Amino acid sequence: MGLANLITLGRLLSVPVAIWLVLTGETAAAFWLFVAAGLSDAVDGFIAKRLDQRSRLGALLDPIADKALLVSMYLTLGIAGHLPAWLVILVVFRDALIIGGFLLVAALGQPMRWEPLLVSKVNTAMQIALVGVVLAELGLGLALHALSAILVYATGATTVISGAGYLVRWTRTLAGAEAEP
Repeated sequence: MGLANLITLGRLLSVPVAIWLVLTGETAAAFWLFVAAGLSDAVDGFIAKRLDQRSRLGALLDPIADKALLVSMYLTLGIAGHLPAWLVILVVFRDALIIGGFLLVAALGQPMRWEPLLVSKVNTAMQIALVGVVLAELGLGLALHALSAILVYATGATTVISGAGYLVRWTRTLAGAEAEP
């Protein structure tokens, strides 16, 4: 296990700590942990590429750590009343849909494209920004209400569009119209 994978594992292990910090009202610490987790994602990717530490484990562990942190933060902030329930449901449902769709297509033995859709990358950026802004509001006392309101709706819209995009991709894959390049 190389340094990049250890950093990714650390990010994964930070998830329960981040949840605990939010639920106990330590939102400033939760904000800084979320920032550190984001930086660790960039650092582990840099190390894996530059120091030739890419591995199959890292390729699987990195997106799991990212999704675990984001979904956990959405659920936690939703339960604590800091994010609207409809948005939390959309975000969690989209991720469950993506995992289920990939498993279904793979179980059917269909070759498929694995790279994320562009709108999915935009959606992930929106999700990260919204969590960061909400934690900054709560933990640092910043008045970012207008920005967080815009991000709520932008995140909701990109979540729906991204989920629909994956449904289209899987339908095309199952119909034989889109295969692995």
